[in-house]
Amino acid sequence: MSQLLILGIIIIAILAFFNREWIKNRFFPDEKRNYTIDDQFNSDKRDREKEIDRLLSKMGKNGIKDLSAKDRKRLDELSKK
Repeated sequence: MSQLLILGIIIIAILAFFNREWIKNRFFPDEKRNYTIDDQFNSDKRDREKEIDRLLSKMGKNGIKDLSAKDRKRLDELSKK
């Protein structure tokens, strides 16, 4: 009887190991996947605004001279959206 119990536990552990991605998605779904189009748009907009704020604060007192060429290009791209 105890051997069957141990065998059952081992089989369950093996099945859980190979199906861990399905178990994770089933019981802990990714919240971003459930967004509506509006929620996704607002989330993207907030991310852009945060990046713009980060770049503007990086400029600090010396102005645009503090930004690297890559940062200036990214700021231009974000400001056009």
